[in-house]
Amino acid sequence: MPNAGAALLETRIPSPKPEWLSQLKEKIIEPELPIIDPHHHLWDMRGNRYLLDELIEDLGSGHNVVATVFLECAAMYRYEGPPQMRPIGETEFVNGIAAMAASGNYGKTKICAGIVGFADLTLGASVIEVLEAQINAGGGKFKGIRYGAGFDKSDVINNSHTNPPPGLYSTHKFREGFAKLADYSLSFEAWLYHTQIDEVSMLADAFPDQNIVLNHFGGPIGIGPYENKRAEVFANWKKSILNLSKRANVYVKLGGLGMVLNGYQFENRQIPPNSNELANEWRPFFETTIEAFGPDRCMFESNFPVDKVTSTYAVYWNTFKRLVSHATKDDKRYLFHDTAKNFYRLDL
Repeated sequence: MPNAGAALLETRIPSPKPEWLSQLKEKIIEPELPIIDPHHHLWDMRGNRYLLDELIEDLGSGHNVVATVFLECAAMYRYEGPPQMRPIGETEFVNGIAAMAASGNYGKTKICAGIVGFADLTLGASVIEVLEAQINAGGGKFKGIRYGAGFDKSDVINNSHTNPPPGLYSTHKFREGFAKLADYSLSFEAWLYHTQIDEVSMLADAFPDQNIVLNHFGGPIGIGPYENKRAEVFANWKKSILNLSKRANVYVKLGGLGMVLNGYQFENRQIPPNSNELANEWRPFFETTIEAFGPDRCMFESNFPVDKVTSTYAVYWNTFKRLVSHATKDDKRYLFHDTAKNFYRLDL
């Protein structure tokens, strides 16, 4: 049977526009600064391919990306077999990409040094069969599970490809499965929307020893019923993010604001935004989060190729460097490299 999650993503994620992006070139800021990109995808959708060649092209844009971490995106699931085991195909596929990169034939970057996959935690305790298969398929690189819980009642906003009910992270079966992550030293990636960030706080309170990382600032929405309400969205987001920061087991990925979901509509401009523009527009989210969590619990991310709808890989990392241009050397080391290395236990 086809993978329903992948089919949904194929219709939702716009393809980057190479000619449009090619209009913008920037000199690389601090080209020697070591970077771990802790969040990118690989897929082959209809008309939207992002595999090793495309990733290498972006990695070669001038920044010193020493390693990357792959995040699940419902790609290359097995076509047959028990539904709960089909996501193992994605890890097998990505581990193959990692093996290609490890040959040294594709540059120095340790591509997919970490792999974060999917397991249906609503299976409860029986999810251990899936977790063990994922770890085995990952060849020592499998680090954690992401389960998207993004839900909004508006028809304009796409819910996560897992088709979650509202309040997923509080349900009994989900938490029963979630509890099994600790048995295998696996981390958890929380992906939902800004209206749901408090659900992550409750989850972190229930499992204080489980490492959790919030993806994409917690998805501040800027479309549908949230369009033209940026100040209100930011105020609500800030209240929730400051509350979440009190949980020492929670980390945050700084990025993912270039999605259509966020409503900036840069993709509709004649020329892509440069790093100065992006830094000025997004600064409040970055500064609030870094101040609240500290650099040792924050990591910059590309979220490519999803965020490529807004600008280029080179511009994104220039944006991040501009945002912390006055930070100390130690703080930069955490934000660009060490937090990701420590969180994912990467052997670099």
